[in-house]
Amino acid sequence: MSQFLFHLDPDLPESLQRQLREQIARAILDGHLPLDEALPSSRKLAKELHVARNTVMLAYEQLLDDGYLIAKKRSGYFVNPEILEGRAEKPVRLNDIDAERLPWEDLLTMHPSRQSTISKPSDWHRYDYPFIYGQIDPELFPTQHWRECSRDSMSVPAIRSWAVDHLNDDDPLLIEQIHQRLLPRRGVWANPEEILVTVGAQQALWMTCMLLLKAGRRFGMENPGYVDMYNIARTFTDDIRLLPVDDQGMRLEADITDCQLVYVTPSHQAPTTVTMPLERRRELLDMAEIDNFLIIEDDYESETNYLDNPTPALKSLDRHNRVIYVGSLSKTLAPGLRLGYMVGPPALIREARALRRLMLRHPPTNNQRAVALFLDRGYHDALLRQIHQVFHSRWQRLGEALARHMPHASVPSTYGGSSFWVKGPEGLDCHKLQRLAAEQSILIECGDIHFFDAPRLEYFRLGFSAIPESRIEPGIEHLAALIPQAITKQ
Repeated sequence: MSQFLFHLDPDLPESLQRQLREQIARAILDGHLPLDEALPSSRKLAKELHVARNTVMLAYEQLLDDGYLIAKKRSGYFVNPEILEGRAEKPVRLNDIDAERLPWEDLLTMHPSRQSTISKPSDWHRYDYPFIYGQIDPELFPTQHWRECSRDSMSVPAIRSWAVDHLNDDDPLLIEQIHQRLLPRRGVWANPEEILVTVGAQQALWMTCMLLLKAGRRFGMENPGYVDMYNIARTFTDDIRLLPVDDQGMRLEADITDCQLVYVTPSHQAPTTVTMPLERRRELLDMAEIDNFLIIEDDYESETNYLDNPTPALKSLDRHNRVIYVGSLSKTLAPGLRLGYMVGPPALIREARALRRLMLRHPPTNNQRAVALFLDRGYHDALLRQIHQVFHSRWQRLGEALARHMPHASVPSTYGGSSFWVKGPEGLDCHKLQRLAAEQSILIECGDIHFFDAPRLEYFRLGFSAIPESRIEPGIEHLAALIPQAITKQ
């Protein structure tokens, strides 16, 4: 039987029994263990796997209790045939030609896979200089505090609270924490009925567009801008007005007044990271009221502002309920957590809640409870302080390195965020630079994907959330040496 078991990790002695139990159960469910043959004795299997005999005996006993095994006197343990009942027979696999026989081009109503979108290598952590955006430094993750909150969210009272069918309701403790902890940091005050928890900010953006956009309605957004916002909007309307960006964020062009919905990232413009000043924010709100359009404020990375007095959220200045506020915990806690929230007028939130119910009912309530405890115990505030200190130092180091090694590059004046938006010299091909950099174990992101009107190959983005500070300067020095090789025209 040992040929069907993976190697057990001896560095985790407290989990050897669990590992063995899981691997035997998997071998049974996959049909690798015959029903009419006894499993190896505990002494024999322990010798084969180089573990204590007691580990095997305890694993067998747990499998017996769980119904995977049956015990026969003087014969040993056998697979319980009842554990395999109710399983459909494995279907005959069609060949690739038969599988593609249906006319999928005619059957599909959309092709999201054909959209241009951001891709990130899954092995980014293997690069010596990972200037990747949107990933976290494992050293900054609050493992101990998160484990504590996850464990407490699995207590018997907690399970009885979140395990029931909540239909379309959210965890009340999480709503309370968003209401009392997260939103006031940005100067936003909202009633609980104006808050909806979402599966990341992405779901909030999708639902807002689904409820407010359709053919014939014009959508306005920044250019360069967030590519997936552009992709979402294109799903519902072909009328997209691209609004240019300068060193103060989205410019308030006259044709913005023809839009019914406008998307903006005022705290740190995506991807340039510039901040929209207070005067322009107020002017945008006045235009929205006079010309009757709504605004989506994506307030991502608002926590990483290195000014003493950060500009308040656009929503905090909104006197006429024109702003739909979208926030997320992805950039501070963990991207894979996929937990965000939206704030808007009760009429909109009511419809968004009903739409969310049709999609997935609600985000998993066990995750909601763990995050709520993390916020309630002050761990998130402590994490923000640590991230702010670490990122501020890296931001300064990267800015100095760019000034020293890439004086020919243009970098907007920014006051926060977790990346730098760089315009290289004339004729730079960012894709060629990216390939050359990867050969030197340097990971960068091309910027042309963020432009929606014409390719701009001289731009690239350098994230610093995942790279140790000590590697920033040597990484930039190596990258700068590659730029002449990536220039294709003069």
